[in-house]
Amino acid sequence: MARVAVTGSSGKLGRAVVTHLLETGWDVLALDRVPSGRTDVESAVVDLTDAGQAFEALAGFDEHDGVDALVHLAAVPAPGLMPNSAIFANNATASYNVYSAALRAGIRKVVWASSETVLGLPFDEAPPYVPVDEEYTPRPTTTYSLVKTLEEEMARQLCRWHPDLSMTGLRFSNVMHPEDYAAFPGYDGSTAARRWNLWGYIDARDGAQAVRRGLEHTAPGADVFIVANADTVSARPNAELLAAEFPDVPVRRELGEHETLLSIDKARRVLGFAPEHSWRDERA
Repeated sequence: MARVAVTGSSGKLGRAVVTHLLETGWDVLALDRVPSGRTDVESAVVDLTDAGQAFEALAGFDEHDGVDALVHLAAVPAPGLMPNSAIFANNATASYNVYSAALRAGIRKVVWASSETVLGLPFDEAPPYVPVDEEYTPRPTTTYSLVKTLEEEMARQLCRWHPDLSMTGLRFSNVMHPEDYAAFPGYDGSTAARRWNLWGYIDARDGAQAVRRGLEHTAPGADVFIVANADTVSARPNAELLAAEFPDVPVRRELGEHETLLSIDKARRVLGFAPEHSWRDERA
């Protein structure tokens, strides 16, 4: 049974990831500044902005053994929650420390949380085309997104230094739990309500599936994937949403009525990602 450390294990996505990995046979070490409160998983409280703590957490200390793989989700999770300098200091430092610690501990499989924000969110400047994909250069618009972009470049350079290293970045859309779906019908009052991320979302359970598939993807090198659900948050058809909010943006292929505008084609093709949940099912 492979052993994986999950940083940010007490977060909105992290909780779902830990549960899913346990259910699918992984031995999980949950790491977070916030105690997990769970009795079904080994856990430790760790501050990843401290390089020594990051190394001990991954290499092993006291009754905690080392790990075979790393899932790095820990971060200030969105712009605006702290001053920008604090977001940069926390997120960039934690990521550098945990990757450096992983390499020193002999770990060669890393999955990390990138973000849909590197695509240009909020789309005050229209996207170059829809559905958006991984093929155009990142367009960070906030310090939070800037750090995510720098982390993607850090992964590429680390994999250049270490040709046996596999790093899989998941550009997660807005994470939702089933209880969040009660708010979705309210988005239909205005086409502009969720234009900021092209009406996208990711069910935390499907996000957890993507993490597992990322761990199973062992090709060396760094790669990134958009991870969203297969549909939008809106009951309005895509044709109406795009005509109202992005009438001049090229549509590169035929779209389903409610198909996600955050392309998950690459994640499907390379990782085998297959979303299983929809807010439409939960609200039925």
